[in-house]
Amino acid sequence: MMLQDHFRPPLSIRRHWHAFHNAWATYIASDLNAKLPEGYFAEPNVQFGIEIDIAAFEESWQESKNIYNIWSPPPPDQTIAFLPTDETVEVNIFNTEAGPTLAGAIELVSPANKDRSTHRNAFVSKCETYLRQGIGLVIVDVVTERKTNLHNELLTRVAENNALLFNAELYATAYRPIQQNGQYKLDIWQEKLNVGSMLPTLPLWLHGEICLPVELDSIYERTCREQRIPMHTA
Repeated sequence: MMLQDHFRPPLSIRRHWHAFHNAWATYIASDLNAKLPEGYFAEPNVQFGIEIDIAAFEESWQESKNIYNIWSPPPPDQTIAFLPTDETVEVNIFNTEAGPTLAGAIELVSPANKDRSTHRNAFVSKCETYLRQGIGLVIVDVVTERKTNLHNELLTRVAENNALLFNAELYATAYRPIQQNGQYKLDIWQEKLNVGSMLPTLPLWLHGEICLPVELDSIYERTCREQRIPMHTA
């Protein structure tokens, strides 16, 4: 079915985009769980507007220190501004052989991931960490209200001047860290997305050379149907 614009009228004033993303991540995990081999499972991780109550932490620390006579560290050498990722919409795939171990991840980009440099850096850093740990990754960006291409920022981070940037405002990309002939390489699949066009199927690579199809179009259609969003087909 055709991709709709969940971030601009008329759909944005009829439905909440974050509710749709939440459901989309859930159905992606459900679809993967039907395909994953024994010993693997997928689960969604959706967090919006995360707020760390530092004051509460400080009060709890002071109370514990007074009650239990806890050792107090010296003052920090410096304190700098720091902004954690405050929105996460992802599906994580775990291997259970030695306890839940992350084997793959799917990231659904949110507007907050793109709205300022600190948020973009946090998102790109998380994705870079996945790749450097050999974890297969898929990124899906259907956010129309902000133009930043996080895929290009990730490529610039991991490949510096050796990567060809992808000219797309909306996109779905897949990454496979692999070692061949003693050299580490990163296989990349890139699909340009357009409102009014069908969504592609991308490969999700897991540790152990397992590859699963992420059938974005059929899962998107299911999400629209379950959320009672009018569906437009080509």
